[in-house]
Amino acid sequence: MNDPRPALTDRAAPRQIGANRLSLRQVKLGALTVFVTVFVSLASLTSAWTLADLRVYDYFSTFGRPALPADGPVIVAIDEPSMTEIGSQWPWPRALHARLIEALREAGARAIAFDIVFAEPAAAAGSDAALAVALGPDVILAGDQSLIEMPQAEQFVRTEPLPLFTERGAKVGIASVHLSGDGTLRQIPAYPDGFALTLARVAGQEPAAPSEDALIQTFGPARTYPTFSYYQALDPPSFLPEGVFRDRVVIVGLSLQNAPSIAGGGIDAFATSDTVHSRSLVAGAEIQATIYDNLVHRLFVRQAGAGIAIPATVFAALAAAFAVFKATSWKTLGAGTLALALMIVGSYALLRLGHLFVSPIGPALAFFGVAVGQAGLDYAEERRRRRAITRAFSQYLSPTLVERLAQDSSHLKLGGERRTLTILFCDIRGFTTIAEDMKDDPEGLTALVNRLLTPLSDAVLNQGGTIDKYIGDCLMAFWNAPLDDPDHALHAVTAALDMLAALSRVNAELEAEARAVGGVPRRLRIGIGINTGECIVGNMGSARRFDYSALGDAVNLASRLEGASKHYGIPLLLGERTAALAASKYAIAELDRISVKGRSAVSPVFTVAENVTAVALARHRAYLEAKYRGEITVDDGLFDELKTALPSLARYYESERGRLVQ
Repeated sequence: MNDPRPALTDRAAPRQIGANRLSLRQVKLGALTVFVTVFVSLASLTSAWTLADLRVYDYFSTFGRPALPADGPVIVAIDEPSMTEIGSQWPWPRALHARLIEALREAGARAIAFDIVFAEPAAAAGSDAALAVALGPDVILAGDQSLIEMPQAEQFVRTEPLPLFTERGAKVGIASVHLSGDGTLRQIPAYPDGFALTLARVAGQEPAAPSEDALIQTFGPARTYPTFSYYQALDPPSFLPEGVFRDRVVIVGLSLQNAPSIAGGGIDAFATSDTVHSRSLVAGAEIQATIYDNLVHRLFVRQAGAGIAIPATVFAALAAAFAVFKATSWKTLGAGTLALALMIVGSYALLRLGHLFVSPIGPALAFFGVAVGQAGLDYAEERRRRRAITRAFSQYLSPTLVERLAQDSSHLKLGGERRTLTILFCDIRGFTTIAEDMKDDPEGLTALVNRLLTPLSDAVLNQGGTIDKYIGDCLMAFWNAPLDDPDHALHAVTAALDMLAALSRVNAELEAEARAVGGVPRRLRIGIGINTGECIVGNMGSARRFDYSALGDAVNLASRLEGASKHYGIPLLLGERTAALAASKYAIAELDRISVKGRSAVSPVFTVAENVTAVALARHRAYLEAKYRGEITVDDGLFDELKTALPSLARYYESERGRLVQ
């Protein structure tokens, strides 16, 4: 009996397979879209993301911004010229502020606001009374409100001017501001009796009530507002053009120029959105003037909340899914560029036309997250291969080796090569005792070791060395591998001297810190051994995990030299070949001929003699010849003579004399 169903032709089969593949790709794309949308939406709620959005606002709000309102406030600056002219240290007598109020009233000022908190009685007798007489309902005095966080609770503290001043009819406006997490002032304080809000009401305006999400629209950098010095405002007819204060709102406050930058800081000065361009701070009085114009002219910008930002992110993610629905190609890049441009233009248009800021960061990242994520899935096999190579590279300490392996992965195998290396071992002396003393403070012990090993490691890396490993408090490094270094011995010795200099700096810091707290300073000591010789250097370990390291008799001798250095009272010992290669730059002094553990041959040991003359070195060699012949006695005056001639080896000579006593 024939099957009534039509047979699947050869041409229909590929179409069916292609449909299955497309369906699977759609499932993966849908999952990716949901993941990116949820991730970006949740991340957009974090404080770090909010700061990034606000940084975008800084650039957008300062591009094509509105002009400074013509009827805005005028600033009377308590500045350096006024300090000079008045000839009095700040704070000035309050009777002087009374004179200023009378002068501004005579000049026709509509309202006068002091961005100064007069919360405590003046030192000068009668000064408060003089200011109180001059106050009236056309004067606004600053108050302050701050949040004090304690372990038990949070407490709001409100500071207001003296009752003597408010009884005369002066209004109080809270001048406190709120800074974003990056220290920038962008938000309009939402106080119902805010300084700028109260000033606007006193001036007869109808300001908009600020909301908690209101952002300041700036009009320019510092000194954008008309600004006159305090001493000029005391006598406008003598210093200023006629009518500069007539029917204007006047804000009096500090506006010092001796710290105009972010790094310099300032008194009552803040970073604003303009700071990204000008790198300067804006005085608090000018900040209040800016807030005043934002409220009076309704120029402030509302920041979109999650109810707007998250739907915008979802829409962008869906648009990206549509763009890569069939495939990813060079067109994906073009679509992404166009989408980013539209998001930026749309965000800017909303800010300027609707006074609403919707950051393009979330939608842009959602779009590119979906598009780039799908492109990454299309090349999953290549990405897996690259991750495997990256994991293999992470086994190496030397960045130069990583670069070499990246260029030729055939080096990723066990084995090594024979090379002449200079090997350095450095160990912290008496570490067991230190560890025992600090057994109840393991974190402090770790911090102390890291504090010393960091500059010691820097000394090695700065001289082109490769740090092989850290063995507790011991550091091993070598030169002339993986890259050639013709002066490897010189670089190793220079690194050792730099390590000793770094040790002195760390000890000085520890001593200063101990004295500051009345404690006993802890003095660290190190021993260094350096040797040059033939080694096997390469990938050592197992097939699954290995390190780039060096093996050989020269390595063992370097380690033994480091251990032997403590017996000679000096921190640095050099092997014979290292000493010969370093003699071209440093004064080298032989110290002894020893047999180290594990080696039958006698090895001469050397050190670097600093600040010595050729005559002193010749005298030292004569001493060594006499020592080897057994002609030196404990009472020999030569020890004192050599300690004076070679002060860097003084402890060595003391050690030598001590051995004769034994």
